[in-house]
Amino acid sequence: MNAQPIRLVIVDDQELVRAGLRPLAERDGDITVVGEAHDGRTGLARVRELRPDVVLMDIRMPVMDGVHATREIIADDALSGVRVLVLTTFDEDDHVYAAIRAGAAGYLLKDVSPQDLRSAIRTVAAGDSLLSPAVTATVMRAAAEGRSGEPDRRSLEGLTEREIEVLTLIGRGLTNDEIGDSLFLSPATARTYVSRLLGRLGARDRAALIVLAYETGLVRAGGTASDLGPPRN
Repeated sequence: MNAQPIRLVIVDDQELVRAGLRPLAERDGDITVVGEAHDGRTGLARVRELRPDVVLMDIRMPVMDGVHATREIIADDALSGVRVLVLTTFDEDDHVYAAIRAGAAGYLLKDVSPQDLRSAIRTVAAGDSLLSPAVTATVMRAAAEGRSGEPDRRSLEGLTEREIEVLTLIGRGLTNDEIGDSLFLSPATARTYVSRLLGRLGARDRAALIVLAYETGLVRAGGTASDLGPPRN
């Protein structure tokens, strides 16, 4: 029995872009575009109506931009199963950081290949986050630049030393397998630590953990672990 197709809504203010994305997304048959919208406000209404699995969201749009629309989707408990994948021509730090802070599970530029686009939709639909190393570095840099003084690490109080290590590696962009290799853990154990961190820190997904690792200073702008050490209880 085949799995149900991934239900996708495309939100972009350019009709030509939407028309081009539909066949690219649907090419392999496992993704179905169930709706479109030309601005963030209309997109939000369509998402509430259709409850898709994934929203492919542009950033700069009239009426309501993609960051605001993403924030509204994430804040709506009735849409807890909806994942937002940002697709835009803009790669400036403030756009990337704002989108991830708003709750986007992934961020892609519009020069992505059709195959990588479909792969990204599948990844996000499966509950994973999609941040390329370049996007990860951008988020970290923006978080560091937005901080004044020493980072606030109170949110990390109560975490074990091993959990701090795992969170630091997540912030550096490592996959579960790479975290396992680095800490001599099995992939299953690494996944367990990641799941535990999501619950303990109240994070929606891996992208939120990455932001937290940057904002608390566990990872610095060069992509290396902070020398601040584990938080003191």
